[in-house]
Amino acid sequence: MTATAAPRVRFPRATLSRYGEAPTKLLVEIGQLIWFALRRYRREVLRMVAQMGMGTGAMAVVGGTAAIVGFITLSAGSLVAIQGYATLGNIGVEAFTGFLAALVNVRFVAPVAAGQALAATVGAGATAELGAMRISEEIDALEVMSIRSVAFLASTRVVAGLVVIIPLYGLAITMAFLSQQVTTVLLYGQSIGTYNHYFHTFLRLDDVAWSFAEVLLVAVVVMTTHCYYGYTASGGPVGVGEAVGRSMRLSLITIVVVVVLTAMAVYGKNPNFNLTV
Repeated sequence: MTATAAPRVRFPRATLSRYGEAPTKLLVEIGQLIWFALRRYRREVLRMVAQMGMGTGAMAVVGGTAAIVGFITLSAGSLVAIQGYATLGNIGVEAFTGFLAALVNVRFVAPVAAGQALAATVGAGATAELGAMRISEEIDALEVMSIRSVAFLASTRVVAGLVVIIPLYGLAITMAFLSQQVTTVLLYGQSIGTYNHYFHTFLRLDDVAWSFAEVLLVAVVVMTTHCYYGYTASGGPVGVGEAVGRSMRLSLITIVVVVVLTAMAVYGKNPNFNLTV
């Protein structure tokens, strides 16, 4: 009696082309979800935009996310002015504080500060809200009613984050410029003509455009991260709190990584400024 041969197990072959197409497929799926949310859930997107921009309840009293972003970038710009003026003063070139404001705020400080404010307010709120819906089985109820929960809950928040971040970042970068000018001119007594000369000389419009593109990428990463952690939360209220903490840690890391990689890609070989102007 001969033993029957064991059935041969066939494993899918991993090819480089399969993994190479994965990022493209992911971007296509994200684009399809965003387009579906804009086409089918316009009212929900508008509600999310209003909620993220001005807040609800107690947040609306202080101005919502707009006020928080403004105060964070205000303090960050003042810190850049204080440290920059003191550092440049050590080598006798404190007149270049305006140049430092035009360079550092646009390329590094304002995008990081705006991203952190977005993660701490809108992102953490989205994680908590989606997590509460998950543990209370509200998301399962949407699935039972044949509503695409990812498009209705996650995609609408990502789209709203992209819409809200544009005026918020405009406010953020304006407050950063204003705070640094006030600190340098009023507190340190530098001539406003000297400050404005170097500031306007080295402030480039293409840098501002790249800065807005950079913060849009940061908003996508932040909102996607927080929506994912909230959507997949489990373990009751404790699990929701842990999801908020994990999403915040990952967001703070990815914000800096995105800003650094974008700066290396855009300004890695050519910093686009000339001190002999």
